[in-house]
Amino acid sequence: MNKPKIVRPEESQPARALWFDRKKYVTINFKVQRPKDVQVDIQPDKMILCCKNDTDDVFYNELHFFEKVQINDSRERVYDRTVNVLLRKVKPDFAWPRLQKDEARPSWISVDFDNWRDWENEEDEGKEEFDRYADMILEMSSNNKGEAPDMGDLSDSD
Repeated sequence: MNKPKIVRPEESQPARALWFDRKKYVTINFKVQRPKDVQVDIQPDKMILCCKNDTDDVFYNELHFFEKVQINDSRERVYDRTVNVLLRKVKPDFAWPRLQKDEARPSWISVDFDNWRDWENEEDEGKEEFDRYADMILEMSSNNKGEAPDMGDLSDSD
C-alpha cells in the first residue's frame, strides 16, 4: 500500500499544533479551521500533514519524531477545527521530553497543558498515598490506649 508522496506546496504555512504525551500514545492536534483536502503521511520516524482551511490557506507540517512510532496503530481524524493525530509509541511507558528529535522547538508547536499528565509518577503517587494511609491507621491503633468499650448494653434488634 503505497501512499502518494506529499510534496511541500510553494505557498504554505505551518498549522499550529498542540501535543501531549501518554503511556502508550502521543497525541497531536493541528489547529485548522474546517480542514479540507487533508493528507497525512505517518512514517516510523516522521509525519507530514498537508491541508487547506475554509479560506483555502494551505498548511504544511513536517515533524521528525523524538522516538519511533508504530504506523499500523497510529491514525488521524479530521474534526471541524482540528486534525487529530494519535501516534502509538514503539516504546510504551517511556516519556517523550519533546515531540521532535531536534531540541530546537519550532514556534508552531506547543504543549497541550490542558491534557498533559505526569503519568510517570502515577503509580508511585498511589503507593505513597497508600503508605501514608497505612501509617495513619497504625498510629491511630497505637494511640488507642485502654480497654475496648463494653458494648453489651447494645441490642441486636436494631
